[in-house]
Amino acid sequence: MSRQWYNEMCVYQVWPRSFKDGDGDGIGDLKGILEKLDYIKSLGVDAIWFSPLYASPQKDYGYDIADYYNINPEYGTNEDFKAVLDGAHARGMRVIMDLVINHTSDQHEWFKRSAAGDPQYKDYYIWRPGKGKDGKKFPNNWMATFPGDGWKWNEERGEYYLHLFAVEQPDLNHDNPAVREEVKRIMRYWLDMGVDGFREDVITYISKKEGLPNGFPLPAARGMEHYSPGPNLKKYLQEYRDVVKEYEGRLQLGEAPMMTPKNALKYIDGEDRVLDMMFGFRHMEADCFMISWIRLPFSLRKLKKIYNNWQTKLYGRGINANYIENHDQPRNISRYGSEKYRFESGKALCTMYTFLSGAQFVYQGQEIGMTNLDYEKWDDFVDVSTFSTKKLLEKLKIFSQKKIMKMAKYAARDNARTPVQWNATANAGFTTGTPWYTVNPNYVDVNVEAQENDPNSQLNFYRKAIALRKEYADAAIYGQFNLHLKGHRQLFVYDKIGENGTKLTVIINLSEKTLSSKKAKKYIYPHSKEILSNYEGEIGDKLRPYEARVYKNALLGE
Repeated sequence: MSRQWYNEMCVYQVWPRSFKDGDGDGIGDLKGILEKLDYIKSLGVDAIWFSPLYASPQKDYGYDIADYYNINPEYGTNEDFKAVLDGAHARGMRVIMDLVINHTSDQHEWFKRSAAGDPQYKDYYIWRPGKGKDGKKFPNNWMATFPGDGWKWNEERGEYYLHLFAVEQPDLNHDNPAVREEVKRIMRYWLDMGVDGFREDVITYISKKEGLPNGFPLPAARGMEHYSPGPNLKKYLQEYRDVVKEYEGRLQLGEAPMMTPKNALKYIDGEDRVLDMMFGFRHMEADCFMISWIRLPFSLRKLKKIYNNWQTKLYGRGINANYIENHDQPRNISRYGSEKYRFESGKALCTMYTFLSGAQFVYQGQEIGMTNLDYEKWDDFVDVSTFSTKKLLEKLKIFSQKKIMKMAKYAARDNARTPVQWNATANAGFTTGTPWYTVNPNYVDVNVEAQENDPNSQLNFYRKAIALRKEYADAAIYGQFNLHLKGHRQLFVYDKIGENGTKLTVIINLSEKTLSSKKAKKYIYPHSKEILSNYEGEIGDKLRPYEARVYKNALLGE
């Protein structure tokens, strides 16, 4: 596997609406991002990935795009974006844009003209007549990923359109060559401006099976077997890959729900790959059944099995995209960690994934230990996915309202979208105005300013861990993964062995229990050097709650 810049990158994800408000209107924007570029750089990251900044009615907070060529006015202008792009580049950081091309907003000009029957845009979307005597039955039984029906009737056109997400997000028809040419023009526009690549949203959904047959009758995600992935996916991705190849050293990162290592390698392995890496989802299922709403007790054994699968099967062939938080996931301390042991578990989770092979992604606020919000009523939520999931669960008539609220508090994407906590002043320093969304009350204790000058803070722990990942890149980023104690319910112990002989040993007690360290200590070589720990002093006979340690061993001598 060739060593490209993106193999080794640590990426900071910015969800713009909640990052930093620069003009006092309560909404995060590009001026706020520009103000914080030095902070982002101080983490030791190599790139910034921006969730969608494009013009949008914000029904899905930017993932419903109305204009691919202009920045959303709430965030600023194209000139403001260019200032951020140039500022990032001047600091040695690359910039990755979100490319959302499975669907657009229903307010996009393409959709308006398609609905009106304009011959040029008639087949830009997936339209079908209704079935039944009255023509009002759905064309098939597919469901949206945001739970609900996958079809919406359009009076103007007199047909249904397919939407695999919200009703305001109609799916584009990539079988139409004109649509693919539109996508290529969009890509070239931003690449010409200087962006360094794309994170391609649900990119494995863009090809649908011919005829759109009914799906297996599941209560959710029905029909997915016919588009995830679809029959022409690789063909279409190759066309988009050819565009990126026109520009030197640019990245394509695909988001791929339901992906396995075996299938991922079809797209990311070899010189003829159509993507450079893929975001998988399976490691985010260690406390749930498929989706975070269907909660199960956290299973470290399940998590280790998933990591072992991806780390070993991609070794030497493909690049893992390692993350534990993003805009689609609740805060990880509140899931896999412990709010009681907030900073201990936050540091342990940082240790857990920082030394895995592949690229590393850090989501805004993750580095200071932001947690879920304690929601009290439905009016506190804002995300379209939260309300569509609530509606489906109510329709099933299995869960009480109290239970559904409990599920939402734990699992809703809203948890990741509270404003970043910069300091202990009003509104956590996010805005001088009224914040667009609730600030987590724990900002008084959990904020950037409080952690900046504390050498033992989670923020500085992240900085140190990221630096060590680069210092020992041969083992940490490229090394062979070797899992120990596979069946242990609390201990996560693994080695990373580099081709240069360096071996890193990672030992974590990922629980609130105090454990004997005897089983873990036998994997520490004599004369090894401890390079990272979230507790002071040497390892003892007991591993304290969420105790994490990393050792460097030289197999072939110094």
